[in-house]
Amino acid sequence: MNLEKKHLLNYSILIPYLIMSVLGLIVIYSTTSASLIQYGMNPFRSVINQGLFWIVSLVAIAFIYKLRLDFLKKEKLLTLVIFIEIILLIIAKFFTQEVNGANGWIVLGPLSFQPAEYLKVIIVWMMALTFSKWQEDIKTYDYQAILRGHLFPRKFNDWRVYAIILILLVAAQPDLGNASIIVLTAITMFLVSGVGYRWFSAVLTLIVGVSGAFIGLTALVGVDNMAKVPVFGYVAKRFSAYFNPFKDLTDSGHQLANSYYAMSNGGWFGRGLGNSIEKLGYLPESTTDFVFSIVIEELGLIGAVFILALVFFLILRIMLVGIKAKDPFNSMMALGVGSMMLMQVFVNIGGISGVIPSTGVTFPFLSQGGNSLLVLSIAIAFVLNIDANEKREEILREAQVLMDTDQV
Repeated sequence: MNLEKKHLLNYSILIPYLIMSVLGLIVIYSTTSASLIQYGMNPFRSVINQGLFWIVSLVAIAFIYKLRLDFLKKEKLLTLVIFIEIILLIIAKFFTQEVNGANGWIVLGPLSFQPAEYLKVIIVWMMALTFSKWQEDIKTYDYQAILRGHLFPRKFNDWRVYAIILILLVAAQPDLGNASIIVLTAITMFLVSGVGYRWFSAVLTLIVGVSGAFIGLTALVGVDNMAKVPVFGYVAKRFSAYFNPFKDLTDSGHQLANSYYAMSNGGWFGRGLGNSIEKLGYLPESTTDFVFSIVIEELGLIGAVFILALVFFLILRIMLVGIKAKDPFNSMMALGVGSMMLMQVFVNIGGISGVIPSTGVTFPFLSQGGNSLLVLSIAIAFVLNIDANEKREEILREAQVLMDTDQV
């Protein structure tokens, strides 16, 4: 049977993606147009830039959707991509200018990109390929199959070596936001790899315990004293704002306090699209990290809940593809993409609401940033391809059963 992929397209994923992308363009215009007009620039400048990235993203989705998934299972290709990513992260750290306290952007003329954004998909790809090949061992030996009998890797080409190097390079920039998303995604993929369910509660308890102990230690010792520790100085202000954003409204607590003001201004129904007060120079990063605060201010709690519901619906549909998939690699890949998006939403919303310390993570689709949109689009393209292949295989299996029945 010759089944065309265009007839197997999952519209329950594609349509929410398109809606969120269009909403993103509207939000970007709303959050950027006023400042662009103030500086005498084209108010559509940011929307045009984002729109160009969206067009590239749509082309990428169409291209990836037509590919055979076998290329993702080639270890040599993955190894090459990992080494390129390591080189790009090193260049971003040591050979670029600092932006907002971090070295994470590579600028090439009018274009710029952030290697850490693309690492999120690479980690999902790497872990999906690794765990899918270990399914039989995991069934027999549980988590010991993943550790290969050793807690620490003994070979350089061990997947754990690659993961540690990549995560440390991102954290050293320092980009603790993306590093957190990558670590949380990796942990989630470990827990859904087939290991015993009891390890889920154990790992969750460990994460909560370590995080709580670190926050408690910081509160006990004091942020100023913790800031003297090497590397920690970058996040000291964020912890200071986390404990009490109103203590220093002109410095460390400025962002989070104004994020609270924006959400308070929005109320139930918002001030109206384009009528935000905080975006007019009061709330820094209102177009990226804190864009959802502006969304709440303009569209209100009801509008924000609708957008969150749409995002969670998209994530749920992606994860359902992974749950239903018969092929272990397809299952792990889809679940990894869904986990990556879920963790990004959690870290962003947690940061702007003060539930967790702010880490400078963008909100999917709504934040200004072509790299983030492109990465999300590539990840969704993989899921669409996986879903189409799984549907085709299922149809072929059913057709074969019918043929065998007729022959009997």
